[in-house]
Amino acid sequence: MKVQSVGAALLAGVATCAAESFRPIPTLPASIDNGENILPTIMNNSAVDAQAVCPGYKLMHMRETKSGVDARLYLAGKACNVYGTDIDQLQLRVQYQTRDRLSVQIFPANIPEGQEPWYIVNDEQVQRPLDRMPVGPNGSDWEFSYVASPFSFEVKRKSTGDVVFSTSGTKLVFENQFVEWKTSLPSNANIYGLGDIISENFELKGANRTIYAADIGDSPEANLYGAHPFYLDHRYVKVNGKTKGYAHGVYSRNFHGQDILVREGGITWRTIGGSIDLFFFSGPTPAKVTRSYVTEIGKPALPQYWTLGFHQCRWGYANITELDDVVKNYQKFQIPVETIWSDIDYMDQYRDWTVDENTFPQAEFKTFLDGLHAQHLHWVPIVDAAIYVPNPSNGSESYASYDRGHALDVFMKNEDGSEYIGAVWPGFTVFPDWSAPNVQEWWTNEFLAWFKEIPFDGIWLDMNEVSSFCVGSCGSGQVDMNPVHPPFSLPGEKGSIIYSYPEGFNLTNATEAAAAASSSKAQDAYNSKVNPPSTVTTPYYQIPAVTPNVRNINHPPYAINNAQGSHDLAIHAVSPNATHHDGSSDYDVHSLWGFLETKATFEALLKVFPGKRPFLLARSTAPGSGKYTAHWGGDNASTFYYMRKSIQQALNFGLFGIPFFGVDTCGFGGNSDLELCSRWMQLSAFFTFYRNHNIISANSQEAYVWADVASASKTAMSIRYSLLPYFYTLMYHAHKSGSTVLRALSWEFPDDENLINNDYQFMVGGGLMVLPALDQGVTKVTGYFPTDGSTTWYDWYTGAATFSDGKNHTVDAPLGHIPVYVRGGHILPLQAPALTTYQARKNPFEILVALDKSGTASGSVYIDDGESQNVKDALFVALRATKTSLSLNGVSIGNLNNLKSYLTNVATVYVLGVSAKPSAVKVAGSENCQFEYDSQTKKLTIKLPSSFVYSKGKQQITWA
Repeated sequence: MKVQSVGAALLAGVATCAAESFRPIPTLPASIDNGENILPTIMNNSAVDAQAVCPGYKLMHMRETKSGVDARLYLAGKACNVYGTDIDQLQLRVQYQTRDRLSVQIFPANIPEGQEPWYIVNDEQVQRPLDRMPVGPNGSDWEFSYVASPFSFEVKRKSTGDVVFSTSGTKLVFENQFVEWKTSLPSNANIYGLGDIISENFELKGANRTIYAADIGDSPEANLYGAHPFYLDHRYVKVNGKTKGYAHGVYSRNFHGQDILVREGGITWRTIGGSIDLFFFSGPTPAKVTRSYVTEIGKPALPQYWTLGFHQCRWGYANITELDDVVKNYQKFQIPVETIWSDIDYMDQYRDWTVDENTFPQAEFKTFLDGLHAQHLHWVPIVDAAIYVPNPSNGSESYASYDRGHALDVFMKNEDGSEYIGAVWPGFTVFPDWSAPNVQEWWTNEFLAWFKEIPFDGIWLDMNEVSSFCVGSCGSGQVDMNPVHPPFSLPGEKGSIIYSYPEGFNLTNATEAAAAASSSKAQDAYNSKVNPPSTVTTPYYQIPAVTPNVRNINHPPYAINNAQGSHDLAIHAVSPNATHHDGSSDYDVHSLWGFLETKATFEALLKVFPGKRPFLLARSTAPGSGKYTAHWGGDNASTFYYMRKSIQQALNFGLFGIPFFGVDTCGFGGNSDLELCSRWMQLSAFFTFYRNHNIISANSQEAYVWADVASASKTAMSIRYSLLPYFYTLMYHAHKSGSTVLRALSWEFPDDENLINNDYQFMVGGGLMVLPALDQGVTKVTGYFPTDGSTTWYDWYTGAATFSDGKNHTVDAPLGHIPVYVRGGHILPLQAPALTTYQARKNPFEILVALDKSGTASGSVYIDDGESQNVKDALFVALRATKTSLSLNGVSIGNLNNLKSYLTNVATVYVLGVSAKPSAVKVAGSENCQFEYDSQTKKLTIKLPSSFVYSKGKQQITWA
């Protein structure tokens, strides 16, 4: 593999795009992104089993400390050097850090600082669980034990008596490019997490999980954009004849490429570098595990209130007029819209911090954005990871952002010290190095300067895995060709016309489906002539010989199952041998690039918007990303399959500490249709981040395109905008405690093993359950209605009690209707909906009380100005209900007078599950209120006086 440059010979065949191209410039050959044809080790039957040939370790010199255990591990026999060079001495360090958190570290011993044979995670870059004053073994719920030779260890939870992690009967393998350890699993273990991956099943037994950030689109079972080596283990046992669920979490703080094999009997971990750095979280409920884990990696940011509104985007809004038309059409059809987004169309030749003066002239664009802001609407542009390198042979070309970065020496390098030059949308590009001393200064100043010209409201970070369209530093010596076209056809160019439609389209639109199928077949025939299949078969790259104490960075001896291309780590990505200022290579920090970019952008936006919370949306994430950014599910397709899988994605990212999550509603790739878009617009209305987005040249899919979609969207959006105070309060709790917002039913009802694989319905907080229709042509859906003994489920639309028996039930779900249920025992703060969040915040509040079987309920509402980074004025109101009363107990910080514009009156209280009509309803024990009682649904509606507002202190409403 040529990792420094593709060379002049490869580019000699560069062609000019045909007239159909959007960019008539030289096109890179497809071969520029071909790497070695590698067989992943887990697929190679001839690969050596390290467990069979390696000696393992023996423990010696163990000493107990106040915090735990320190010991040395010595190689127990002849080095096997099977996928790297064995390390002969290791340090074992066990710390009982808090009551519910145990740390187990294994790392090389006797290696001078700065001479480590590989990269260890930088604690200043990626937050390490805090080493507070350790509680020691007596103060912990954990018990660590070991066998000295061959070394193995076991982690047991004292409170439940179960062994949660055991390497007994296996060997530890620790080499400079390969670390393997195995733990057993009992048959009752259920594993969740280990992402960013879309799985066939929510529960993971039998799955292979490869972690390595890749720009690959949403391919099922493949390593996608981020790296989250954390899992939740949920086990069910019988206690006194009843099923009881216990959960714990395991975080492996290692971000090298890795394969994790989840099997019925255990989990095998294999990484191609780093150390063993494990953290155990005892729970024992799923909710407590998540809170503990998220608290340690970094609790999520509280978003600005407006970001909870509806967002519209597409790749293909070609000019200002089109953007303006989209906004006006949403307003014309009275469909809420909060924010318009721009993909790479707005840029000058796809270069960051620029606008195309032909289609988005700066002066006119600023006028358009000022108009949006006058209506309390917003604009968010995309910013890509790669920075264009100007053509030195074209004297008229300049790109100041590159020039400034080059002068400050902020880009990744080749091993010879030259700039690493890959290829992305603009052509040949360089990539910021987040360890460079001047990189934050440069990055911040580019955003500050651009904001003065183009007043954006947030930033969308894409391509940050980090992606490159060629193998190696393909632009080295070639930048005098810039700009160049990517080595593939863009959607809409000849040979790349979009003809795909959702499942069942042939049943509802037979004529159009037949025409699309015919055109697709013709296009395939054309492409096979233009680019005939290769008749040359390349042998699989075989396991390279191990050179003692030398790392083979480009082709590590152990090949992870990287889903990109032919499995080479360099395909469609910055190559492993790209170097950083801190001495690391991309091999070591590849999966952290997007996280570090997000962190740097967050810091930049704090300067752009002094005092305000930055709004970021990023594709590549890692543990702790939720502190800085929202995330969307990436390049999905317009199919019912991807709509179904969006729920699984949302639940997993809540587990990973990124509760602000959504997907490209109606699908990104391919053509959507009326039925799919109708269902999806309703489903996504209950996700935290709500955006419709699709690919250039596909059918338009804005909510107003189809009348039925518009109607369905209005129905769901009315619910969502009513629930904005509830969503915002849930995000506040997530920000303060690390709790989840969108939740699997099994996390809310941890003792019900019927919920093991349920990812087709979900909870919004603890009080709302969504049961969407997820298949083409259905008019009914079957869902499970769990109970904890006191739960009653109420229909959102009628307020009537429904099912509360812990069984499956089938309910009506005609097109345009999404079943939603309120859980008894919960109180939901509401606000009358509007077309924007700004208008909605001025409307009266409402309170929805759903009594449980014992006649009680609780909830809360959090109110602040919706934008301040450091909140000085806020109100938190605890809500409590009994069979005959509702109490509001408000606690404020700062000055409530500064929140007057957000503290509108509470107009209505709805109480569900009131057994009989009351004779009177009173406020503060004296003032009578108007009320209505529906004896059929047992719903009490109370109209409060206009003077009733949320405030500090205690207020009470009674009925009897």
